[in-house]
Amino acid sequence: GVTVIRNASPNYMVQDLCFFLQELGVRIEGVGTTTLTVHGVADIKCDVDYSPSEDPIEAMSLITAAIVTHSEITIRRAPIEFLEIELAVLDEMGLLVDRSPEYAANNGRTRLVDLVVRPSTLRAPIDKIHPMPFPGLNIDNLPFFALIAAVANGSTLIHDWVFENRALYLTELTKLGAKVTLLDPHRLYVEGPTHWSGTEVVCPAALRP
Repeated sequence: GVTVIRNASPNYMVQDLCFFLQELGVRIEGVGTTTLTVHGVADIKCDVDYSPSEDPIEAMSLITAAIVTHSEITIRRAPIEFLEIELAVLDEMGLLVDRSPEYAANNGRTRLVDLVVRPSTLRAPIDKIHPMPFPGLNIDNLPFFALIAAVANGSTLIHDWVFENRALYLTELTKLGAKVTLLDPHRLYVEGPTHWSGTEVVCPAALRP
């Protein structure tokens, strides 16, 4: 039969699953949009070789490592379609990034680039940092921007409207020397730049904390 899924997430994880099902012979229309039409099949019996797409959250963690340590780091095979907003915000903040020409991932669909992140003097963005459904800023990348804001000149408002109380653990950065002011369970101000100092911190139960 035919199933229509509306208000679907068009993010990379959903697209990856759709691409895999297509390899198995399932016809899916609207991949990459918020409406998916799935034409089910009575039986799936086949072996396929499939490569999941590269992870934009992993790429963002390496970008953040380069920024916070003022290092030049090359991130290869970054899925650019799922990093466009993050890189646009970082460009506004003054980050210097070189991009290679695009090339295809092993799944034949995801667009990849190599990124060279260069040491930069960052400034706080004009607008608040907040996540949105794809193609907006990925919710899983939001915590990285608290670290990035801590090394930028000025005050940055971070607004995590998705998860209850997740902003609380970002106040752990104050133990390292960051100036983090919690406004409410969803919003905090981060003032930079930061003179980091080593100490013991509690690792939160969060994605790539």
